[in-house]
Amino acid sequence: MAKPNSRQTLIDYCLRALGAPVVEINVDDDQVEDRVDEALQFYQHYHADSIEKVFLKHQVTADDITNGYLTIPDLVTDVIRIFPLRESGGHNMFDIQYQMHLNDMFSLGYMGSLLEYSMAQQYLSTLDLVIDSDNKFTSFDRHRNQLRIDMKWGEEVVIDNYLVVEAYRIIDPETFTDIYNDHYLKKYLTAIIKRQWGSNLLKFEGMQMPGGVQFNGRQLFDDALAEIEKLEEEVRLNWEQPIDFYMG
Repeated sequence: MAKPNSRQTLIDYCLRALGAPVVEINVDDDQVEDRVDEALQFYQHYHADSIEKVFLKHQVTADDITNGYLTIPDLVTDVIRIFPLRESGGHNMFDIQYQMHLNDMFSLGYMGSLLEYSMAQQYLSTLDLVIDSDNKFTSFDRHRNQLRIDMKWGEEVVIDNYLVVEAYRIIDPETFTDIYNDHYLKKYLTAIIKRQWGSNLLKFEGMQMPGGVQFNGRQLFDDALAEIEKLEEEVRLNWEQPIDFYMG
């Protein structure tokens, strides 16, 4: 079985699944390209296999401080948080994390309790989420590729220092071509090309062809709609991340 490893081989696979070259698929090349874009957009929005967790390092510039936002790469879909800003230049002995490690780490040996240590870490994480302003006041605009951070930029960050952003990013299919062989993507693209085919033939519904043959675009269109509805329900139930997945 051929394994699609590019945009064109994916298109060829889906057209063969619809009957080409034995059957003429009445869909224009530009329409097919549009359907590929549509299928990829849906797949990348809802399917968990299309994204990856990343940590992006950004070196602060004078423009960042003036504008009050960071420019985020196009493929980023969601920003989880910015790592809390800490003073550089060694450990702060009055920091609560430092004191906890100083006083409690020794007890994690033979007689220690890993459970108590884990619970303490979760409690500190909750405090950090509620109190730490570095996490609370951020706004990510995906269409403008901007991550706004409401803070005193001139006081809390220094030019040439680094900020680390935890985010989710689309896996680029042009780089990781195995995406084109994804089982769900192949089925979904085939279904929406079939819908386009049926939509094209609807314009000739009822037209009598030589030999008494008639176009049956309505059946193709309706079958495709049913397949698409089933596939979209499938991805939402089985592969979409929970609504609160990106919180915390």
